[in-house]
Amino acid sequence: MENETILYFSMFENLGYFRYLFFILGLILYCTILFFNVAIILVIYLEPTLHQPMYILISCLSLNSLYGTAGFFPRLLTDLLVYSHMISRPACHVQTFVIYTYASYEFTILTLMAYDRFVAISKPLRYHSIITPRVLIILIALSWIYPMFSIGIGIILTARLRLCGNEIKKLYCNNWIIAKLSCENAMIDNIYGFVVLITTVLIPLTFIIYSYFKILLICQKSSKEVRKKAYHTCLPHLVTFTNYSITIFCEMTFTRFENLHPAVAVILSLEFLIIPPLLNPLVYGLNFPDIRRKITNLKISKQSVHPQFAH
Repeated sequence: MENETILYFSMFENLGYFRYLFFILGLILYCTILFFNVAIILVIYLEPTLHQPMYILISCLSLNSLYGTAGFFPRLLTDLLVYSHMISRPACHVQTFVIYTYASYEFTILTLMAYDRFVAISKPLRYHSIITPRVLIILIALSWIYPMFSIGIGIILTARLRLCGNEIKKLYCNNWIIAKLSCENAMIDNIYGFVVLITTVLIPLTFIIYSYFKILLICQKSSKEVRKKAYHTCLPHLVTFTNYSITIFCEMTFTRFENLHPAVAVILSLEFLIIPPLLNPLVYGLNFPDIRRKITNLKISKQSVHPQFAH
């Protein structure tokens, strides 16, 4: 087959009228994700008191959720309505790039959050001299640029392969599946993919675990008040980190078992694209009083502007 071949998603076959139910559920889910994450970003952007490293990183997490879901949901909703589920190979590579970079950005942003909390708790008096606006901008830029280039090179390597098949047994494009469709030896791609996995997932994962372990040790030697404050600010990050680690592990591991039931495989492969974008804004919005208070104030302000709708 030529590299410009048309691929198609076989998982959408035989859905019948259930496709409309899935479309409605998917649309509601996507709109909910958009609403929650846009609300977090707007509140942090509009409130000068929230222009602090911790809150800026939270907004980056929400921005990444919007980015990742934009690479998945519009295509999914379209495929649920149409009867032709074909996609060009270049478009498939673009979707793979968006979803892979989203997955990597999530870990790099969580790494910056762990570093931010580590400095705040271990060196509170030097925090503002270490995490300066300039340093924060550089760290955020690096956390986005490296995954973009490393994953982009991996996509280019896969794009050079000649394919002997065109059936994608997933609801979205995936580099691993495209490599499996290749007629050629994909050893170079597999080795490079493993290197990217180490640098964009395993190393950040190790650093996050190490940071929170050190924070835990510091808290054990601190006063009760310091421990309470540290646990309160770190708990949402730990919930987000644990949740995302589990979902990405399910996608990377269990979905490669070909003997899984299709419904189970679909659920496991979609968790990292649905649960973190939906759960993260709820975790931060409910657990951080500053964010919760500002959201409440915005609601009150709207009611005061339109008193006729307040009753």
